Amino acid sequence: MTTRSRAAMGGIAAAAAALGTSELLAGLLSGAGSLVAGIGQLVIDFQPPGAKDVMVGLFGTNDKLALEVFIVIVALGIGAGLGILARTEMGLASIGFALFGVIGFLATLRDPLSSPAITAISAAISVAVGIWVLGWLLGPKRGKTPARVAGPTSDRTMPDWSRRSFLLRAGGVTVAGVVAGLGGRALLVRQQAIPDQADAQIPPASVTVPGIGPDQDLATTVTGLTPIVMPNDRFYRIDTSLLVPMVDTADWSLRIHGLVDRETTLSWSELVGLPMFEQYVTIACVSNEVGGDLVGNAKWTGVRLREVLAMAGVQASATQLVGRSVDGWTAGMPTAWVMDPEREPMIAVRMNDQPLPSAHGFPARLIIPGLYGYVSATKWLAELELTTLEAFDGYWVPLGWSKEAPILTQSRIDTPRGPVGAGTVPIAGIAWAPDRGISRVEVGVDGTWYDARLSRPISDTTWVQWVLDWAATPGSHTIQVRATDGDGQTQTDLQSPPAPDGARGWHTRSIRVG
Repeated sequence: MTTRSRAAMGGIAAAAAALGTSELLAGLLSGAGSLVAGIGQLVIDFQPPGAKDVMVGLFGTNDKLALEVFIVIVALGIGAGLGILARTEMGLASIGFALFGVIGFLATLRDPLSSPAITAISAAISVAVGIWVLGWLLGPKRGKTPARVAGPTSDRTMPDWSRRSFLLRAGGVTVAGVVAGLGGRALLVRQQAIPDQADAQIPPASVTVPGIGPDQDLATTVTGLTPIVMPNDRFYRIDTSLLVPMVDTADWSLRIHGLVDRETTLSWSELVGLPMFEQYVTIACVSNEVGGDLVGNAKWTGVRLREVLAMAGVQASATQLVGRSVDGWTAGMPTAWVMDPEREPMIAVRMNDQPLPSAHGFPARLIIPGLYGYVSATKWLAELELTTLEAFDGYWVPLGWSKEAPILTQSRIDTPRGPVGAGTVPIAGIAWAPDRGISRVEVGVDGTWYDARLSRPISDTTWVQWVLDWAATPGSHTIQVRATDGDGQTQTDLQSPPAPDGARGWHTRSIRVG
């Protein structure tokens, strides 16, 4: 092993120790920011237009994990470079570690839920651990060359116990850093668990929805078909938070301000003290590709948004409602859309009869039927600001996404996905057009179109399932689907990418029948 490669390995081990310490302290100390998450959040907040579409297209709901893995790899690469530098300039290498810590600390300050003092202490300890490990592995006594054997064996060297010892030390430190990092992240995830008392704090809804009948969920008889209500643990998650905000309802409040007659602030108890109602609503991400799974349907329980806004008194000049999360994320939607009596926007506090999961916005989030999530579905809701459409752009608008974004009429084939045998084969999937509903779904088989059977709609704000019993014959076949919404508009076959206002086109699959 060359001294250069040894130094690089030492730098990687030191970086792993520093990152692992940072993650562990973030999990142990309330208010301590994770350096990895802080830098990742900085990357997200300053991403160039189109970056989100690429990442979601490549990694789907694992886009955040991919970003954090990339950051760790880059950090370890920087550590390798600093290790090589430490062979001759340990002081400069130490400054490099300190500089990386300062950058991480400054990045975590962007999180309004982190404590600057505790985060500074955590960053300082993490940097100190990295520098100490670097010195311990690459100090002067670590670089001795192996001794030669005297006498007849002088052409050979003694076994390089120093090299083996170094590999054990460096490998052990790297593994310890990884374990510490994973342990710290596990502690952070545990902190995101909803308190048991949260369920008891939410009163039952006074307006409920009826149970789902067998003709409203065809998944009970069609294998591979998406259920009419998506369970919470299978519901898609797309947002900009690398670490889910941890919100205590005792400290939480909702501020309504801007173009209102009277600024109003509601505590958690005041919010859940308002009349509760239930509704099924399908929400979708604008990044969803044709045939993608970034769409879900759930039963939401909460309070009527218009009732909350009426408490503050919306002024006639207000043309935009901005939802703001506890972490500063924003979404702007037309006030006219929110105020339209044909739909029922809500502040949701339950999801499928459970308190909102942390990843889906606990303790409260916005559900606005018919609008893509990036302009409406504010999780971890903290503020409602009334303003004008000209005065403010939500988070994603400056990055090239449309300011107004009604959900397009879309449909998807769930089954079949691969080769099938000849005979009767169900072609099935889902179609959605909240808040217009679906009136018709057609399935194309090799260019011939057939009407599919639809599940009985729960409401106009939800998706429907569809099924066509296909008499499959041997050979290769092309199947397609298109939906018509409640307004009589049929999906276009002209394809477009998700940006700037949603993907268009017919979902198509090639199926081999044996």
